[in-house]
Amino acid sequence: MNIASAWRHVVFFILIACATIARSETALPVTQIAPGNYAHRGHDEVATRENGGDIANVGFIVGTRCVAVIDTGGTLAEGRALRAAIRAVTTLPVCYVINTHMHPDHIFGNAAFKDDHPQFVGSTKLAQAEASRADNYMRALNRELGSAAAGSEIIMPTKTIDGTGTIDLGGRTVTLRTWKTAHTNNDLTVYDEKSGTLWTGDLLFVRCIPVVDGSVLGWLDDIARIRQMNPRHVVPGHGPLDPPWHQSLDAEERYLADLARDVRAAIKRGETIRQAVDNIGLDEKDKWLLFDNYHRRNVTAAYAELEWEQ
Repeated sequence: MNIASAWRHVVFFILIACATIARSETALPVTQIAPGNYAHRGHDEVATRENGGDIANVGFIVGTRCVAVIDTGGTLAEGRALRAAIRAVTTLPVCYVINTHMHPDHIFGNAAFKDDHPQFVGSTKLAQAEASRADNYMRALNRELGSAAAGSEIIMPTKTIDGTGTIDLGGRTVTLRTWKTAHTNNDLTVYDEKSGTLWTGDLLFVRCIPVVDGSVLGWLDDIARIRQMNPRHVVPGHGPLDPPWHQSLDAEERYLADLARDVRAAIKRGETIRQAVDNIGLDEKDKWLLFDNYHRRNVTAAYAELEWEQ
């Protein structure tokens, strides 16, 4: 065999090896909900070994220059599957990984993008929120997911937003905005100006019950401002992609407003927090997925917020 022939054999086997590796990568299923905007729908569940922590909606926006990722999922493995989905769409580099807030189901896939050397973007309050909860988040992740959590880690933001900021993906300007404390104290939304697509993070839950880890009153204020943005497409943090967002936002607002009203009434009657938790909002049970997992903690959070209200 001459040198040229030998080299052709080497190249052939390299190509076969690369093709095999490519086939072995499992990409997250994504839907193009608007030009350049691709989203993956997470399971409407709590994180388990069976679903691998894939419970949040995540995705990416493609410009002519590069890609911005919006949330990365609950594990390194999910982040890698999201990266594979990006590579199935485009070879453009990932220049931004944006985290809409601190919760594990949105951030633990970040490590899959380290070798892309992107800017990791979040609210100015994100790093402190992650740092204060990091040990608890890691313990819970390993307890709930076991080996599926392998390699997952918290990566702090390298670029922060306070108020509003923009990023240019090439032919596509994306506006990032922080909000009054609501779902958390570090909520951030992503708005693609070109397609009118708003990625709300967990400021919008659809079908799944909203979870208060910040302020019920702040959330109600944020909902009013989101409604004024009047986007053409919406990607909620949980639930169906691009839903009829007016109705979805109305349902969330009604739940939160009723929660605040009923907790205020319980406090005025002199009820203890335990009494409030046991009695408030039970008629909501059939209206929301995961009600039993989160409603009682919502009552607790609202009571703690409103107890000393003047």
